[in-house]
Amino acid sequence: MRTIVIALLSMISITVNAQNMKDINETIAQFFVASDNRDWNKVEAIFANEVELDYSSMNGNPAMTLSPKQITDSWKTVLPGFTHTHHQIGNMISKANGNSAEAFCYGTATHYLEHEAGNVWTVVGSYNFELKLDGENWRISKMKFNFKYMDGNTQLPQVAIEKVKESNK
Repeated sequence: MRTIVIALLSMISITVNAQNMKDINETIAQFFVASDNRDWNKVEAIFANEVELDYSSMNGNPAMTLSPKQITDSWKTVLPGFTHTHHQIGNMISKANGNSAEAFCYGTATHYLEHEAGNVWTVVGSYNFELKLDGENWRISKMKFNFKYMDGNTQLPQVAIEKVKESNK
């Protein structure tokens, strides 16, 4: 009888852990899709109340702890200036430990905007995430981008920023 109980508990644990991995990976995928769709309310809802955001490997600025609104307000100054953005993620590795989780994935962000010097700016790297369980939902509490390289028209971010400024006048 004891062996059956242990086996049953192990199966339940494996099932719960598999569901956690699926939910964590789905949260991260939804985050990138919402970002590309400029669905700022959804992006903010996927974040925890405070998020450590770290793009230091790409821009040299130190990591900062910000509210979801502070993050999306910043992104709104550039991302809507692109005609399209497309985040492609893969090689997801995630691990949950109770109410917290860590995840890793590769990421490629392609930004499109018609421009005489080239229409595409691509950034490639990987991400490390930390997530917290909030009720039944995983929320991103830390996002670290690990820059590898960029290619294409590196002028496009500034062009996109100017385009946003013009549209806000």
